[in-house]
Amino acid sequence: MQDRRTIWMAAALLVAIGVGLRTWNLTGDPMWLDEAYSAYAAGHGFGFLWRVTPLYESHPPFYYTLLHLWVLPFGDGLASLRLFGWMFGIATLPALWRVAASVGRWIGWEANQRRRLQLAVVAFGSLSLALVEMTREIRPYPLMILLYTVEIGLILRLARRTEQSRPIFGRSLVAYLLLLEILVWLHNLGALYGLALTLALALALPLRRLARRDWITLVVGHAIVGLLYLPCLLILRSQAAVWTQHTWLQFSLDWGLIDHLMTLYGVPGWIGLGSLVLAGVAIATLHRAAHGIRLTAMLLILTLLPPLAAILLSLTVAPVFVTRIMTATAVPAILWLGIGASATGRYRMVGIGAAVLIGTSMLTADVQARMGPPMQDWYRTVDWLAAHFNRGDQIFAYPNEGKLPLHYALRDRGLDYPIRAIPRDVPALEDRHGTHPTGTRGVSSLPQPELHAIAEEPATKAVPTIWLLRLGAKTYDPGDMFLKELHRDRYIVRAWEDGPIDIIGLRLRTLGRPALVTPQRPSR
Repeated sequence: MQDRRTIWMAAALLVAIGVGLRTWNLTGDPMWLDEAYSAYAAGHGFGFLWRVTPLYESHPPFYYTLLHLWVLPFGDGLASLRLFGWMFGIATLPALWRVAASVGRWIGWEANQRRRLQLAVVAFGSLSLALVEMTREIRPYPLMILLYTVEIGLILRLARRTEQSRPIFGRSLVAYLLLLEILVWLHNLGALYGLALTLALALALPLRRLARRDWITLVVGHAIVGLLYLPCLLILRSQAAVWTQHTWLQFSLDWGLIDHLMTLYGVPGWIGLGSLVLAGVAIATLHRAAHGIRLTAMLLILTLLPPLAAILLSLTVAPVFVTRIMTATAVPAILWLGIGASATGRYRMVGIGAAVLIGTSMLTADVQARMGPPMQDWYRTVDWLAAHFNRGDQIFAYPNEGKLPLHYALRDRGLDYPIRAIPRDVPALEDRHGTHPTGTRGVSSLPQPELHAIAEEPATKAVPTIWLLRLGAKTYDPGDMFLKELHRDRYIVRAWEDGPIDIIGLRLRTLGRPALVTPQRPSR
């Protein structure tokens, strides 16, 4: 009884730490570009989301629809938008606790060892850099992580159900299929997770003992999931031509890739090798446990298949591997770590030592991430802009997607500067002459004649100072074509660079004399 109470107290402390890390400065960082896309889509109605979004996005519109339903009652402020993912990130912790208990029961561990497993899994889940960081994202990743966790628990429940010779059809199967459908609809690579879960279910079930009706139920259920997923495939197919020819992603097989994988499965750097030690202890422990071989195969599939498939696609089709997209695989990896940390016998001290090393390193990485700069520091950019912006000035956002995060950062600062998206607001689908360097039809790099025409418009010439925002200048304005067109009858007054954010102020020559200006970079 005393041991159980200690476990609960320790679990409560660890969850409190996990909640604190996920909440720390939750609204302190501005939205970066991808998050701004989410906020932008969520601000539109269902017609736009389901008819227009698939014309320029390769992602299914389901996540944006959920976010839209959230902002209807709670608003689209930064706090509200971040809380949407924060809820799912926090809910993942008790889900991990329950899944760890299911794992312990399935492999025949006694109550005390099961509770140690639960404690270890919650500890790693609370401290995992991948899970902590994704909880803060206004993207589908925190929901994907939660669903992946719950699905693993449902697979284990279905396995126990069939082992008891009970019909497989029931609430657990319905829930599994429903969540599987939602998961594949959340992201354009959601199908990789769907495939991993389907194979994991096949490994968990005693297929030779399944009755004919159970086979029919499983086949029909998964067939329905597949049929309902077809619209997603059509969206991917419609965007594939642009995405495979042009994309901002780069991919190479190097040591950096190992670092990204170690971020998912523990911590980056050489300390992350401790995760391999815990995984080895887990495999040795499971080898002697009931269903140990099947659980080992399941966790290998759930941990490795999505990133390996993404790597294969990146090598053969187009770069698609992004660490944050793969963060749901941190969940089965955490189960590996938990099993290794709670091992008994001759591996016990090795497991405990490696667990302490990994856990301490995770906490250090979490604190460093919170103390570091945001993905894109639009607040610093807005503060700099506010110090120089005058009445009548205008911001030209080229490419047009740069307007999105700048608009939300200005809003958060209580400012409302006029921004003109070039050529038009996202999605500029009517543009037929530009190219799409980053793989989305809604964002274009324009040819020189069109840029010249924009620079010569009376509306352009009437602006005293144009603040040219180029988000990825080398990609969308190669050779500084647009800058040179605007520079013909203007001189540069100010310049700002912060990562991909590039702003140049161009004032009419008739309003003053030119001055030499060097780009100003923020000090860190």
